[in-house]
Amino acid sequence: MAENHTTATDKTVPYSTGDSKITETTLAEMREIAARYPVARSALLPMLHLVQSVEGRVTPEGIDACAEVLGLTGAEVSAVATFYTMYKRRPVGDYHVGVCTNTLCAVMGGDLIFDRLKQHLDVGNDETTEDGKITLEHLECNAACDYAPVMMVNWEFFDDMTPESATQLVDDLRAGNEVKSPRGATICTWREAERVLAGFPDGRADEGPTGGKASLAGLRLARERNWTAPSGNGGAPAPLDAVPGPRPEDQPGRESQAVHTDDTRKED
Repeated sequence: MAENHTTATDKTVPYSTGDSKITETTLAEMREIAARYPVARSALLPMLHLVQSVEGRVTPEGIDACAEVLGLTGAEVSAVATFYTMYKRRPVGDYHVGVCTNTLCAVMGGDLIFDRLKQHLDVGNDETTEDGKITLEHLECNAACDYAPVMMVNWEFFDDMTPESATQLVDDLRAGNEVKSPRGATICTWREAERVLAGFPDGRADEGPTGGKASLAGLRLARERNWTAPSGNGGAPAPLDAVPGPRPEDQPGRESQAVHTDDTRKED
């Protein structure tokens, strides 16, 4: 497992291991993905996820296969594969654990969580544990600031985390215990998640709630107070189930604007 336990700057990691798992079945699925799009090259992103589901990372063989199916050059495929951080050049463990260390999550404890996990797992950023179970990475933003500090496991959210709950989470994953996202599906392996991102559903998408209380608080408050939003039709109020905002009649002589600070503080 030495190849998995390297740093981003380690030059000893071979880019190609020569044992590609790209098969005719994989190529057929790539062509199936390409057929979904009016312009075939639009299929490149999901095709790269398919490569990762098979190879465990983006390999030269995977790049060549994408280029062949889409009629692109290897350079064009590589340009995309090296631009997005979700595409990996080194093998990923069974579970990709991401800790948000961007501004709000950092203030709320994200850095402490990341440091605790590095110590607990004995790995650094973008490294994989010796047993090949966990790859740890700090993420710039998980787009879930209302639940800070947040983590993701194979792109499923875990909210309001602490160093203690984070270590318990990775321990459960390594032990093979069933783990469920509080706002999503039961956690599968990283390769299985990559196949879903390639456009081959596994039936887990509708598991669990998709929106939490923090995300829906503004909508609940708007409904309680009968707030409406401008409809874009001459300032006429939109239905109550539209985007929440103060009613024009609450602000004489003014068009509908952002919610008053005083209103947002006086939640019953």
